[in-house]
Amino acid sequence: MIDPKTLRYAATHEWVQLEGDIATIGISRFAVDQLTDLIMIDLPAVGKKLTAGKSFGEIESVKAVSDLYAPVSGEVVAINDTIKTDVTKLADDPYTAGWLIKVKVDDPSSVSALLDAASYDRQVADEAH
Repeated sequence: MIDPKTLRYAATHEWVQLEGDIATIGISRFAVDQLTDLIMIDLPAVGKKLTAGKSFGEIESVKAVSDLYAPVSGEVVAINDTIKTDVTKLADDPYTAGWLIKVKVDDPSSVSALLDAASYDRQVADEAH
């Protein structure tokens, strides 16, 4: 099980768990709760090159279609097929079963520039007001 307190976060609500040079990427519980009823997700193909800060896919809810932004640059090495076929799994468990993609990171040290859990929690508290 992935502990949200050990992850790094982008200001756009994506999380990263780095193991070696492979980053597992998902979206936070806050983002899932803001989107509410999820309908569909569009994820990139394996082999696609991502650029940090650029959109890599979309998630659709009954409220809106939102872009997903790459928190790191690198090449997609895996996608969570379960989420593609049943996006409700993401709503149920955004941190373990609900991971989105795995990326071979160009520069693993870039992950340290992302928000730690405490900083992300402060950002979410500010946004909630």
